[in-house]
Amino acid sequence: MTRVPGWLGRLGGRLTRMGERLEERRAAAEDEPHRSEVPAPPDYPPDAGPEPAPDSAPDQVPLPPAYAPAVAARLEPVAAVPWGLRVAAEAGWRLLVLAAAVWVLARAITSIQLVVMAFLAALLITALLHPAVGRLRSLGLPRGLATAVTFITGFVIMGLVGWFVVWQVMENIDTLSERVQEGIDELQKWLLESPFHVTEDQIKDIAKNLRDAVGTNTEEITTAGLEGVTVVVEFLTGILLAMFCTLFLLYDGKRIWNWTLKAVPAQARPGVAGAGPKAWRTLTAYVRGTVIVALIDAIFIGIGIYFLDVPMAVPLAVFIFLFAFIPLVGAVISGALAVVVALVTQGVFTALMALIVVLAVQQIEGHVLQPFILGRAVRVHPLAVVLSVAAGGMVGGIGGAVVAVPLVAVANTVVGYLRAYSQEQALRMSPRPHGSTAVDVAPGAPPSPPPAD
Repeated sequence: MTRVPGWLGRLGGRLTRMGERLEERRAAAEDEPHRSEVPAPPDYPPDAGPEPAPDSAPDQVPLPPAYAPAVAARLEPVAAVPWGLRVAAEAGWRLLVLAAAVWVLARAITSIQLVVMAFLAALLITALLHPAVGRLRSLGLPRGLATAVTFITGFVIMGLVGWFVVWQVMENIDTLSERVQEGIDELQKWLLESPFHVTEDQIKDIAKNLRDAVGTNTEEITTAGLEGVTVVVEFLTGILLAMFCTLFLLYDGKRIWNWTLKAVPAQARPGVAGAGPKAWRTLTAYVRGTVIVALIDAIFIGIGIYFLDVPMAVPLAVFIFLFAFIPLVGAVISGALAVVVALVTQGVFTALMALIVVLAVQQIEGHVLQPFILGRAVRVHPLAVVLSVAAGGMVGGIGGAVVAVPLVAVANTVVGYLRAYSQEQALRMSPRPHGSTAVDVAPGAPPSPPPAD
C-alpha cells in the first residue's frame, strides 16, 4: 500500500506536463498568423547599403506596404457580362442556327420542288382515298384488289372533272368572248357619258397603246408560250409521280411508316410512333372536311350564278371547288372571278347579286360548316393560315399554298401530342410522394382545409 501514493504522484506529474505541452502548442498555433505578417519597414537610410533580407522563407511573397494603393480584383469575363445580355446571346445564336437550318431546308425543297410537291399531293390524295380502301377490305376484298379499285376509281373521277372543266371552257369560250366584247363596248359608252370627262380620242389612244405593247412584246409572248409548254410537261410529270406514290401509299403505307420509324433515334421512337397516327387522323379529317366544304360552296354558288344567267356557271362552280383547297385566298379569288364574269357579261346589277350570293355562301361556310365538319382537331388560327399560305405560295407556288395549311395542322397536332407525352413521361419517372404530405401533393388531391381560428 505504501507504493500507491508514489504512483499517483508520478501519474499526476505526467498529466500536468502533457497539459503544459498542449497549452504551448495551442499558443503556437494562435501566434502563427501573426508571425507570417511582415511588419512595416523601418526608416532605413538610403546610403546605408542594401536592406537586410527578412527571416521569412524564400518562397513566401511579402505583403505590400501599408502606403501602397488598393487594387480591386478583376472579375471573370463571364461574371462581368450582365445576365440579360448573356441570355440574349444564348438565344440569338440558337435562333441563327435554326434560321440557317430552315434556309437550307427551303433551298433543298426548292431544288427538288417537283418531287416534294408530287409526294405531298400523293399524301393528300391518299388521305382522301384511304378510308375507301378500309371500307372495301371490311367487305371482304383482298388488300391488293381494294387498293386497285380505289386507286382507279379516284383518279378516273379526278380526270373526268378536269376534262369536264376544259370541255365547258372550250364550248363557251366564243360566247364568253362575245359577251366580253359587248361588256367592253358598254364600258366605253359609260366612260364617254360619265362625269370623268373621258373623250373618245383618249379611249382610242389607250387601245392603240395596248396594241403597240402587244406588237413590240411578241418575242416575250413567244418565250412565255415556250415556258408554258415546259410547265405543262412538268405538270404531267408531277401527276404521274403523284399517282405512283399514291398507289404505294395506299397499298403499303403501314409498312412504309414502320420503316420510317427505324430511322428515328430509339429514345424518341415511342413518342414519334404515337404522334404518327394522330397526325394521319388530322390529315384525313382535314382533307375530307375540305372536300365536303368545297363541294357545298361549289354547288350553292354555282346554282346562284346559274339562275342569274351568268355564262359558264358550271365551269365557274368547278373552279370554286378547286380553289377552295387554298384556305381564305382561294375563296376570294374564285368568288372574285365569278363576280367579274357576271359584271362583264350581264352588267352591274347581276354582278352585285352574284357578289351577294358568294358572300352569303362563304359566310355560312366559314362560321357554320367548317367548325362543324372540320372540328377542333384541325382548327388553325387565321393568322397562321394566312402566313402559311403566303409562305407556301412563295416556296412552291399554287401547290405550296394548297399543302401549307394541312402541314401546319399536322405540325400543330404533332407538337401538342409530343408536349403531352413528355409531360406524362416526366410525371411517370418522378418519385412518388410519400409520408404525411403524400395526400397534399398527389395529383387530383382535394385541397387541405384552412386552419381553425
